[in-house]
Amino acid sequence: MSPLQKSGLYYPNKFGMITIKSLEEVMGKNGLNAILNLAGLNNYIENYPPDNLDKGFDFAELSAIGSALEEMYGPRGGRGLALRAGRATFSDALRNFGALAGAADLAFVVLPLQSKLRIGLPAFAKIFSQLSDQQTTVEEKDTEWVWTIHKCPCCWGRTGADKPVCFVSTGLLQESLKWVSGGNEFRVNESKCIAIGDDVCEFIVQKEPIS
Repeated sequence: MSPLQKSGLYYPNKFGMITIKSLEEVMGKNGLNAILNLAGLNNYIENYPPDNLDKGFDFAELSAIGSALEEMYGPRGGRGLALRAGRATFSDALRNFGALAGAADLAFVVLPLQSKLRIGLPAFAKIFSQLSDQQTTVEEKDTEWVWTIHKCPCCWGRTGADKPVCFVSTGLLQESLKWVSGGNEFRVNESKCIAIGDDVCEFIVQKEPIS
């Protein structure tokens, strides 16, 4: 495996640690080590990123994990594992941050669903801008929200994909919506992806929950 071309853009170490730990939970230590080897990340075998918010987990490393999951488990299996890792990263790392921490307050709980999303989604985007080098914008349309990542860690350095590949981001977004809305699941669909040649990664969130 050729050495990873680093991006010089970072997520907090804690995000990397949780992604790797959540994969270990699903596939066991041997499965995880095989993925890390395949991704060219053997430096993380038995040596996870530290549990802190220092920006140290390179975008290229997250992207390499996504590619390795697809290579080893096929597009469908890899997608399921990446979604799961994304959801775990939200529930373990992000739900207690700043603006989102207030989502359990009574004043927030009694708000109508769309008001919760109107407050929660931009707050979530802001956390990424503050904690990492991921630039995210949110736009409200009539029936949907558009969540746009301008520099995407999930597909960093990937090209020639035939469909969107940013499942860790999709999982993060699904879990954040569930948390902010008080338990609803929402349909999240990646409509643009840098890996297939688009200039941004864009996720469409339907305003009406599935459940």
